[in-house]
Amino acid sequence: MIKEAHPQGSGSPTHPSLSSSTTPITEIKPRLRGWIHAAMVPLSLVSGIILISSAPAGAGKITSAIYAFTGLLLFTVSATYHLGDWSPRVKRVLKRLDHTNIMLLIAGSYTPLAWALLPAGKATFLLIAIWIGAVAGVAFRVFYTDAPRWLYTPVYVLLGLAALLFIGDFYAASPVSAVMICVGGAFYILGAIFYALKRPNFNAQWFGFHELFHVLTVAGFACHYIAITLAVVSQR
Repeated sequence: MIKEAHPQGSGSPTHPSLSSSTTPITEIKPRLRGWIHAAMVPLSLVSGIILISSAPAGAGKITSAIYAFTGLLLFTVSATYHLGDWSPRVKRVLKRLDHTNIMLLIAGSYTPLAWALLPAGKATFLLIAIWIGAVAGVAFRVFYTDAPRWLYTPVYVLLGLAALLFIGDFYAASPVSAVMICVGGAFYILGAIFYALKRPNFNAQWFGFHELFHVLTVAGFACHYIAITLAVVSQR
């Protein structure tokens, strides 16, 4: 029996290009992803202890401890989230915690500043407003985890800028602290812009836009730490 020859490529051959298209694409993270915030974990712990020990007793130590805890929490969770190779479920939980901690750090940063630099009435108003905003932001990120960057990034910025309504009072009480608050805020906002735009990507293998965002977060944290330390110590 003579079999009819078929042209090459006829029949039902396997098409690698089609089958490979169903393969999940794994995100390639720059090698420094997470390490910048990991380095800040011991530094924020030590600096927090120094701040608390330097603060006056009572409200001074309590407000300083709130700030120190929110900073340590942010860097610890961020490093854990970005360095680990997590299952989708765990990664989703850590992502929620990572994003919500930004809200908590903003409120935590203004807690000792309001206590140390504002009159009692204004301090109470700012603290109530900033913590309500932080809790609302946390709820937003918990229940809307997949929100686009363009939607949730401005929330961080607006929450941080809200306290600048009292910048005149901050400056009157401590000019240096007020300047450091503004400089730190500028670092945070610049980082948020790069994060939202996903640019610039300097080196995809080592240092991308996300690493730049983390560096600017550290710079903003350092500026606010100086502002808070000066403000709190002045109350001794």
